[in-house]
Amino acid sequence: MAKEKLNPPPAAINLSVDEVSYRKYHRYLTNVIDTDKKLVIWNEKGRKAEILNKYYIGIGEKNCQNIESVALDGAKTYISSTNKYAVNAMIVYDRFHLMQKLNWAVDMTRKQEFKKARKEENNELIELTNCKQRFILLKKKNNLTEKQNIYLQKLCEINEPIYKAMLLKESFLQVYDYNTPEEAKDYLSGWIKETASSSLEYFKIIAGSFRDKLDYIVNWFKKKISSAISEGFNNKIKRLKRMAYGYKDVEYFKLKIHQHCGYLNPRLSP
Repeated sequence: MAKEKLNPPPAAINLSVDEVSYRKYHRYLTNVIDTDKKLVIWNEKGRKAEILNKYYIGIGEKNCQNIESVALDGAKTYISSTNKYAVNAMIVYDRFHLMQKLNWAVDMTRKQEFKKARKEENNELIELTNCKQRFILLKKKNNLTEKQNIYLQKLCEINEPIYKAMLLKESFLQVYDYNTPEEAKDYLSGWIKETASSSLEYFKIIAGSFRDKLDYIVNWFKKKISSAISEGFNNKIKRLKRMAYGYKDVEYFKLKIHQHCGYLNPRLSP
């Protein structure tokens, strides 16, 4: 703690917080990004609330009070830490991670139906639900090619659970047609209620999660900050790890991240 006081991390007004794996077996780094400057400004090993607490303690109470918004992936640990220290910040469960959750539910439904098809030896359904086709289900309907649209239509015709999953995914996305937080909240509340009463196991799971974090989801309509920038940095960090065939020294890895994604980047003007 004394070291953090001597060398306080950079403060920011708008933040994005996310984790990235630096080693297998669930070893993670928490990264804090200044979304205005588009730079990684702090990172630390782990992803518990106590880890993010270190950043907030490091910048001090006054800087914490100046934080206006924090984009998160919905992790309870990050939410509890941010609520404790960044008392004036608007927590935003951003659109990017909501899409990840929806795609997870669709893909888990596909896997479930694929297992059933194999058990029933339904070769047509096996062909349509194997992992080679999963990306068609995860794409937005407007981005599908004509051939992919034909495939999706055929799959939905012969499999009701996947048809329902696609309907729920597409209907959720309609919330972004609304302009005000009040309209969005009303629509989402209806979607959550409908989804929670559906027969789809994995959609019921995310409906419960979205209900608990409804206000954070609606905050996106008040301030459209996104943690998608965190995912962009995560891809850079993963590339660094692959290029070096991994890092045994996590502290050195953290320095390399700041060199490529933060203030240590030599391309930044002094």
